[in-house]
Amino acid sequence: MINCLVIDDEQHAIDVLEHYIRETGILKLVASTDNPLTALAVLQDLPVDLIFLDIHMPQLSGIDFIKVIHQRYKVVLCTAYPNYAVEGFELDVLDYLVKPIPLARFLKTVQKAVDFFETGKGAASRGGAGSHGGAAGEPAGHHDFIMVKTDVKGKMLKINLGDIIFIEGMKNYVAIHHGVEKTMALLSMKELEDRLPGNDFMRVHKSYIVALPYITMIEGNSISLKKSDHKIFVGEAYREKFMETMKEKLLGR
Repeated sequence: MINCLVIDDEQHAIDVLEHYIRETGILKLVASTDNPLTALAVLQDLPVDLIFLDIHMPQLSGIDFIKVIHQRYKVVLCTAYPNYAVEGFELDVLDYLVKPIPLARFLKTVQKAVDFFETGKGAASRGGAGSHGGAAGEPAGHHDFIMVKTDVKGKMLKINLGDIIFIEGMKNYVAIHHGVEKTMALLSMKELEDRLPGNDFMRVHKSYIVALPYITMIEGNSISLKKSDHKIFVGEAYREKFMETMKEKLLGR
């Protein structure tokens, strides 16, 4: 679990972030406050790994707050003003969220946090002041799952990447076929394509993304997949890139 602190002078913004954090099952809300000075005291008493921080606050701005804590914690800036993005990234923030924050965009931030804290650098940072998280020397690696908002109201589901066989686009939804299950998720194909690692997943049609390790046969424009009876067709616009990728894997380049 990644321990989180929310700092924002607007209660509505705090409520939204608290809800998102609780729903992930990956982040743990340690505390929330509308006063950055109170937050400094919280950091002395509670284990915190990740801070969701507003920029415009009367007592102490988010930018000044980051300077006070001297990069001892990873920070996600949350603001209605996108013009502070450059300054935020110069201070090595993990991410920059513009209000109102869509759930899909928040989940991308969650994945960035998981990826960071799974690396040796991230694990080491959790061993610093105010944190009881992992230890230095944990293995580096890409996150091996995605979190998606399903068609069940308010439900988010963790899906292991290794279980995904293929993904099918269906207007406002995508159908993720994983193991023996099919999950309907509120995502576009483009959003999901951007979140999946390109070495294992490839878009082969405007309506299909396939997991390359599950491919068992290619016959003409038809792809057969392990653990699935579906035949996936390669679109004309995707065929050249797909076949080049398959040739590289075949030759072990």
